Amino acid sequence: MRSHYGWVLSLVFFIPSAAQPAGPRDDRFLEGYASAVLDMRFGLSDAKPSVKNGRLVLDPDQLKGRNPQTVADALRGIEGLQVEVGRPGSASIAVSEPIPETQPASSSEKLTRYTGWLPPAKAFESLIADPKWPRFSASVQFYQSDEELNTVGSANFGATLPFYGWEGLGASWQVGLQAGVFSIFNLNASSTDLVNSDFFVALPVSVRTGPFSAQARVFHQSSHLGDEYLLRNRVDRINLSFEGADLLLSWNFGDFLRLYGGGGGLFRTDPGDLEPWFVQGGFELTSPYPVFTELLYPVAALDIQAAEGGDWDASYSARAGIEFRSAWLEGRRLQWLFEYFNGRSPNGQFFERHIEYFGTGLHFYF
Repeated sequence: MRSHYGWVLSLVFFIPSAAQPAGPRDDRFLEGYASAVLDMRFGLSDAKPSVKNGRLVLDPDQLKGRNPQTVADALRGIEGLQVEVGRPGSASIAVSEPIPETQPASSSEKLTRYTGWLPPAKAFESLIADPKWPRFSASVQFYQSDEELNTVGSANFGATLPFYGWEGLGASWQVGLQAGVFSIFNLNASSTDLVNSDFFVALPVSVRTGPFSAQARVFHQSSHLGDEYLLRNRVDRINLSFEGADLLLSWNFGDFLRLYGGGGGLFRTDPGDLEPWFVQGGFELTSPYPVFTELLYPVAALDIQAAEGGDWDASYSARAGIEFRSAWLEGRRLQWLFEYFNGRSPNGQFFERHIEYFGTGLHFYF
């Protein structure tokens, strides 16, 4: 019965937005987004892009000598925006050869969405409900019927950084680095004891083509108990660390639904008797319509994981809330989420425990 709470929580904030019809607000949001890209990347603060039904016709006369193809490629990185090159009152034109520029293109102008050094977008998007996906976040969690913990603070620091992207075999490829520190604190203790910290680092290779994306990675994780927690509880700590590899596949159905799944295995484990195999899957719902101006968009997600070491019992992580979107957050995600977890503890030193909690917090991905 408890496992159904996650499904209910995932839909609470999403259902009201699904009934909203498309309207001119979407075009205004895309116009604002395009204006910000033109200003910040190309210095075209006077450009006034006009979007109708998600389509923008880019007038080369407004680009002050910038390469129309380069500018169009940058604007095509805006989700939901179709970009053509042309002039008002005439048919759009295809630009295959660079048009001479009056000044050299800056390095930022040469970047496309997924390729080049330090590309601005990730080929494989972050998983919203995965408790161990690297991100910056701070949340409070209320444990249910736990033998030690009641009110817990969760502070996480991490990110996915694509180093280089390239085009090949009809797809966009990226290599990069993932790293994160996941910590929980006992907020009921007089000195807010640090209970557990997990250190995670991975080398991912990602690919995207159309609505399909995938990520393969090798990773390392080690787990450590807090000093104050050890002094107060005198527990026998586990020297928990391991390396592993996994593969995740993802498919987007428009801008509304994302499904993903995969699995992997562990090697070089300490203790050495850890069972290696695990699987993961889930879905994400992202509303294309805001609930307040063009700033707040409902999101909801459910992540399900099971491991051989836990007798394949499923762990459920559900999150739902609001995502903040603006031109200033291009390539980043800021979310305020309510969350629910039921299953095997994702906190390393306590991996053998079954926990349940409700919570809320802020999550930032870049």
